[in-house]
Amino acid sequence: MDLHRSRLSLGFGAVVLAFGFFVLLCVRSDGTFRLIGSLVLGGLSLLTGGMYLFDGLRPFRFRITFDGLTVRTAGLNRFVPWTEIDHLVLDQPPPVLTGNKRPSPVLLLVPAGGSTIDLPLAHRSPLDDRSCLVLLELDDVREKPDEVAAALARYGGSRFTDYRQVIRQRFDSPDFSFGLRGYDPAVVNALIRKGQEALASNDMMRRFEAMAEIERSRDKLPAAARGYDRAQVDAFLADLATALARWKDDEGDAG
Repeated sequence: MDLHRSRLSLGFGAVVLAFGFFVLLCVRSDGTFRLIGSLVLGGLSLLTGGMYLFDGLRPFRFRITFDGLTVRTAGLNRFVPWTEIDHLVLDQPPPVLTGNKRPSPVLLLVPAGGSTIDLPLAHRSPLDDRSCLVLLELDDVREKPDEVAAALARYGGSRFTDYRQVIRQRFDSPDFSFGLRGYDPAVVNALIRKGQEALASNDMMRRFEAMAEIERSRDKLPAAARGYDRAQVDAFLADLATALARWKDDEGDAG
């Protein structure tokens, strides 16, 4: 399977570049402040547009086969056999709380022992915290993350893990101990069910609403004569809220 670079940056870069040229062409020397402001705006637009165009035009290759990966990305430009790959992990990083940009799903590569990949392993695998390389940001390709995941599972077998699925499955069947004056099971079950349904959905707002409700309810859960173990429920709800904060690509998102 061949992946194809997204050309969205090309279109955006062309528009910004054209805007920069337009601003500079329309500069009039009828006021120093206006002149300087136009020059700065036009110059920044040209710089930004040029960067996006350069990013969209730089060489790219990513082929997935039964023999391995042929890549030209992330500092690699060669064939990487499966014997050099201990594990590939498709992860969806949580959003940055101070911004609205959706983080791109990332494909992480954990090299096998004896691998000749000598690039800095500056990241950590969410599976086992091993050092790894960000091999690909999936926002950079046209194919959807689920399509890439299916190809990697087909060709890579046990060397590939879709961590998004691991996160969702982790919350499928909670098993809490019972104790005196524990949390009311009916209330906890309803709260968890809402979180599970939101976690399985592609609706970002639904996920964040469920996360917010969990955060609001955690200090107000009613007790029962015989209820769920408080420490276990608190830990589970904290993990569920963190998982809900992770984004999942909508069907309508561009790959």
